[in-house]
Amino acid sequence: MTSTLYTRTDGPLGAMLLVGRVAGGGRVVLRSLSLEGQKGAVEVQDGWVRADGAFEGVLGQLDAYFAGRRDGFDLVFEEAGTEFQRKVWRALEEIPYGTTVSYGEIARRVGSPGAGVRAVGTAIGRNPLLVVRPCHRVIGADGSLRGYAAGLDRKERLLALEGALGRESGG
Repeated sequence: MTSTLYTRTDGPLGAMLLVGRVAGGGRVVLRSLSLEGQKGAVEVQDGWVRADGAFEGVLGQLDAYFAGRRDGFDLVFEEAGTEFQRKVWRALEEIPYGTTVSYGEIARRVGSPGAGVRAVGTAIGRNPLLVVRPCHRVIGADGSLRGYAAGLDRKERLLALEGALGRESGG
C-alpha cells in the first residue's frame, strides 16, 4: 500500500498543506493543496507520513509562481472526483495565466450551458488543488470576483499576481 505523504509550508497566501504520494521515478502525485482556513480544507489523518523532501519539486514551482517567475505548473495530479468534476477541472487547467473566464464560459466549454452553471460552480468549489489548478481565474459574468474556497481576498491576490485584475474577461 502506498503511503499518503504530506508537507506544510508558508507562502504569500498563508499556511499551505500539500498531500500526495510518490509515483514511479520518485515523482510526487499531488492529491491536494489547501490553504489554512479554506472551506473544505484537508486535514492530516492518522497514518500519513510527513515527507518534506518529497515535495521539494512542487514547492520550488510554487515559490517561482509566487515570485512571478513561473506562469504554470508541471505537476502530476491524482485522479479524483466525479467524471463531471474532472471535466470541469480539466477546463480550469486550460485557462491561460493572466486571464479570466466566467462560470458560464466554463459551463459552455464542458457542454453544460444554462442551468449547468450552478453545477460548474459546485465542481469548481470542490477543486482539491488550489493555486495549481487555477480555479481563481473563474469570475462572475459581470466581471466580479465570486466564490473561492480560500476566500475572495486570496482570489484577488492571485489574480493581481497574474496581472489579471481589470482585464477583459475571456467569457
